Amino acid sequence: MRTERSIELFARAREYIPGGVNSPVRAFKAVGSNPLFIKEGQGSKIYDVDGNEYIDYVCSWGPLILGHSHPQVVQAICEAAGKGSSFGAPCEQEIELAQMICEAIPAVEKVRMVNSGTEATMSAVRLARAFTGRNHIVKFEGCYHGHADHFLIQAGSGLLTAGVPTSPGVPEAFARHTLVARYNDLDSVQKLFEQAPADIAAVIVEPVAGNMGLVLPEPGFLEGLRQITKEYGSLLIFDEVISGFRFCFGGYQNIVNIEPDLTTLGKIIGGGLPVGAYGGKKEIMDRIAPEGDVYQAGTLSGNPLAMAAGTASLRILREGKFYEVLESTAASLCEQLEQVLEGHDGILSMNRMKSLFSIFFTGEKVRDYPTVLQSDSGKYARFHQQLLQGGVYFPPSQFEVCFISSAHDGQDVEKTLKTVDKALQQLQ
Repeated sequence: MRTERSIELFARAREYIPGGVNSPVRAFKAVGSNPLFIKEGQGSKIYDVDGNEYIDYVCSWGPLILGHSHPQVVQAICEAAGKGSSFGAPCEQEIELAQMICEAIPAVEKVRMVNSGTEATMSAVRLARAFTGRNHIVKFEGCYHGHADHFLIQAGSGLLTAGVPTSPGVPEAFARHTLVARYNDLDSVQKLFEQAPADIAAVIVEPVAGNMGLVLPEPGFLEGLRQITKEYGSLLIFDEVISGFRFCFGGYQNIVNIEPDLTTLGKIIGGGLPVGAYGGKKEIMDRIAPEGDVYQAGTLSGNPLAMAAGTASLRILREGKFYEVLESTAASLCEQLEQVLEGHDGILSMNRMKSLFSIFFTGEKVRDYPTVLQSDSGKYARFHQQLLQGGVYFPPSQFEVCFISSAHDGQDVEKTLKTVDKALQQLQ
């Protein structure tokens, strides 16, 4: 595999872009190599500037559930672009996408479009604070909700203390209002509420955690969060930026039959273009300006290109047996992957939820942030490099998720299995 052109471009990028990338994980530091610069994507494949082909399991970190350059999505974008990329005024496409989302997710009666997942979660927390008149929020170790100041917090000396900033530039005053609990541990949440029973505005959680690798909610965990927040008069926010429209035509909340007060979305609803959204019950959403007094705005919010791409994507997802077919491909790959992993040295585990999966280099069951950290990231880095040599593109970090798209097929599955097996042999 030749990468001279990617290396050359990375050197050039570092002259003008901090770290040479516009999002840190792309720099490949976590896997000890140089990033690949991608020239093109078609279906399940991406092609770098040196001409190498890879089966893509990053899929732009989740949005491309249909694969790269799906003809109907491309056509919708081109038609919209021919009429104008942005107006700074209402357009009909906004209504169509908003209606599709509200009809798909019962807990979302009204929805506001924004331009990123970070905007969505930041705005949802502001709204929750205004609606409840409280300041504190509860988040969970290892759950990522974007880079707004109040999310860049981790636990301090214990779960019952206010967090401390994990990035310079985050004021300690913000940290004091962010309380950190442990994912899949209801006791840690209950203790926080007992310490501040009238001060917590909201609990925000990824119902399926996808930002520390894939960690699944244990039975009763999400139901317990719903019960605790209702008991103390706080709002429950489901961050479904990753999980929204990934497992079914709606959110993960549809599957578990839990209605949060607010829901944040992104990724898939934009069809590969920048988008985010937050929504919930009318009585809460009507607090947003200009209907209410909670201010939030965006020049490119609801722009015709993103709305067209998102609408075209959701139309495809709700047709026929899309999710059944996707699940069939995912099951074929992941069930055989588990057999491959079992054939090696026993310090591997895999978590899977339908078309998402993560391989961890640990023999321990991964169920929360501390067990995630038991994974050998050095081994994953070497594993990742071997996969690239074989033409398989996994996330360049142990703590990310692999995404399967409807464009992946049996040949991709067969090649992936062989490449993973060979890569693991190289590590022994």
